[in-house]
Amino acid sequence: MLNLPSNKIGGAFLGIKKNKYFYKDIILQMKTIAIIPARGKSKRLPSKNLLLLCRIPLFVHSILYAQKNSTIIDEIYVSTDDATIKKIALHYGAKVIDRPESLSGDFEPTVSALKHVLESIADEVENVILLQATNPLRPEKLLKEAFETYQNENQDSLFTVSRNDQKLGKIVANKFIPFNYEIGQRSQDLEPLYFENGLLYISKAKLILEGKIISESAFPYEVNSIFANVDIDIQADLDYAEYVLGKFSVKEKHTPSPVIAKNEATQEGS
Repeated sequence: MLNLPSNKIGGAFLGIKKNKYFYKDIILQMKTIAIIPARGKSKRLPSKNLLLLCRIPLFVHSILYAQKNSTIIDEIYVSTDDATIKKIALHYGAKVIDRPESLSGDFEPTVSALKHVLESIADEVENVILLQATNPLRPEKLLKEAFETYQNENQDSLFTVSRNDQKLGKIVANKFIPFNYEIGQRSQDLEPLYFENGLLYISKAKLILEGKIISESAFPYEVNSIFANVDIDIQADLDYAEYVLGKFSVKEKHTPSPVIAKNEATQEGS
């Protein structure tokens, strides 16, 4: 629970229900926000956040996903250092936080951008949902089900994982050394191992302000979906995402146009 400023408390405390803090004379709602970090620069795939995936800029898929979960998410923020990304984000209804150059380097951790957003807004935030632009495809009910688990299990953080069914090992002195199996062992008999797939992170705002996206006790939420294998780093990844989206996603009745209206493109960010 975040500490509430004393000047916002207008009466005797009555209780909490669904992230709303009830006082005699006022209702204070602790918000759940989505943050989508989207830098303009990328070395391996230049301007990848602006590349089109099924006619929509890559990072916009995460905005649209957040909008479909408006019963959970109160506000959607895009953190960017790029003017074009800012214009497109505003066009699609997200709020924009201008990320300073000092937080936009290749080696700057994601948590610094999240922390900057929290420090730049006036809202009282309880939960932060991180949607990475490079993981554009997510199962439709993932956030709803994961957020229920996050709340019911009283977690301070949650992240998505998927099972790895490959035989892994390392090469030392030209010799292959198995890591998770013995030579001759069947794949179906492997000990379960999991990888962090990047589809979704949910964290308490106070944890992010401490410089952490997830804690050591974060809940690993298992996702068994082909979408978990989509992570955009190179052109081949984008091509694969296009194939997966076309083959496995349910076709929407209306697909928003990636073209920016001139009057919307000139709006200022919050």
